Amino acid sequence: MPKNVDYASNAILGCLKGKDRALALQTTKIVDFKVRQNVYRPEERITDAYFPLSAVFSVVARMKDGAMIEVGTIGREGTTGVPLVMGSETTANESFCQVPGKAWKMPAATFRSLLATSQVFRQYINRYLQAYVNMLGQLAACNRLHSVYERCARWLLMTRDRVGSDTFPLTHEFLAIMLGSRRSGVTVAAAILQRAGFIRYSRGMITILDGAGLETTACECYKVTTSQFGDLLSLRQAADGSSRTKTVT
Repeated sequence: MPKNVDYASNAILGCLKGKDRALALQTTKIVDFKVRQNVYRPEERITDAYFPLSAVFSVVARMKDGAMIEVGTIGREGTTGVPLVMGSETTANESFCQVPGKAWKMPAATFRSLLATSQVFRQYINRYLQAYVNMLGQLAACNRLHSVYERCARWLLMTRDRVGSDTFPLTHEFLAIMLGSRRSGVTVAAAILQRAGFIRYSRGMITILDGAGLETTACECYKVTTSQFGDLLSLRQAADGSSRTKTVT
C-alpha cells in the first residue's frame, strides 16, 4: 500500500479489516485521474474496478448524434465495479473523470475474489449497489421533470459532497454536458445562483458560498439521493467505531 494515502477515504474500502483489507490492498495501487479522462468505454472489457478517494466520475449515456447526459455519479462513497457485481465484463455506458483526483485501482480478479470470499465486502457492495440503483432512477426522473436551475443546484451539491470541498473545477460546457442542457441555459442558471450569493464562479472554478441556500434551490432529488448513500456511510461508522460526524455522502 502506498504510504501517506488514506484508503479509508473510500467508504467501501474503509469498512474492511484484517485479511479482507490485506487482500483488497495487496494488488491495488493509487492512480491519478484528469478531467475527461476515460474510466470505462462502452462494450470494452472491464479489467479493473476503481474506488475514488478524491476523484469524481460521471457515468453518461451518449446518443448517436454525440449528445450526452449524466446518468450516474461515483465518488468516495462507492466504486465503478457495479458491472462486475452483476457478472458482466462490459458496460453499455461511458464513464470518465468529472473532477480530477486520486482513486484506488483494483484488478477485476481481486474484486471478484473479495465478492466471493469476504462477507463484509459483499455486504457493503450490496448496500452501495442498492443506493446506486436508486440514484439512477431518481436522476432519470430528475432529468425529465425538474428545471435546469434546480438540477444545476442539485449537481453542484452532489459534487461538493463527493469532493469533500466547497471549491472544485468546473466549466459551463462541462456542466451543460452533465445536465444534458444547452450551454446558454446552464450559464443563465449559474448566473442566477451566483447573484443569489449561493456560489462564486471564476476562471473555471466553482465555490459554494452558501450550501444551505443552495439546498433550498435544489430539487428534492438531492436529499433523496443523499439519504440513500447515508445508509452505507452509517454502516461504515458502526463497523469501525468511528465517532466522526463529518462524512462524505
